[in-house]
Amino acid sequence: MKNRILYLHGFRSSPASFKGRMMAQALAERGLAHIWAAPQLPASPKAAVELALGLAQAQLDEGGESPAGDPSRLTVIGSSLGGYYATWIAERLGCKAVLLNPAVHAARDLAPAVGEHRMYHSDAPFTFLPEYLDELAALHVDTPTRLQRYFLVAATGDEVLDWREMHERYAGCREHIVQGSDHGLSNFAELLPEVLAFALE
Repeated sequence: MKNRILYLHGFRSSPASFKGRMMAQALAERGLAHIWAAPQLPASPKAAVELALGLAQAQLDEGGESPAGDPSRLTVIGSSLGGYYATWIAERLGCKAVLLNPAVHAARDLAPAVGEHRMYHSDAPFTFLPEYLDELAALHVDTPTRLQRYFLVAATGDEVLDWREMHERYAGCREHIVQGSDHGLSNFAELLPEVLAFALE
């Protein structure tokens, strides 16, 4: 079975984010476009993880394995809120996960975001409903297990989330603490080879 990669974007973002496009292009250049999936996630966290989980299971099935077979061949790469979702999926399926400045306490951090928003890349409007906070809380993983499956990339210059919470949350996993940078990891081109190496190994 060949490796598969599922990319989950962050809040208000999309597969058209520069990190998503950069990874998709890098894989296409290697002739690996077919192993990549990057859905547009709905605003509802419950709906988002149901969509992502279904795609993850389909990717495993396409490779000739069921989730009970060799889930280590799947890596979920999640950015910000996508990292919160990726952790839940990794625990559910037993697959690997790369976490890019992941949300650790998503319900707490997104409480001020209840209301009307526009998407970053399309300017499309959407509403983040109060009940979505309960959906986020229900997806919280108390303690990640089998930490060798995780690769944390956290930037000390993250202006949105606290990298120290990420470091504490995923203590014991492989990590790359980026000095400076920002929440969007504007230096992602430098990090991409290490991220793909972990996903494809």
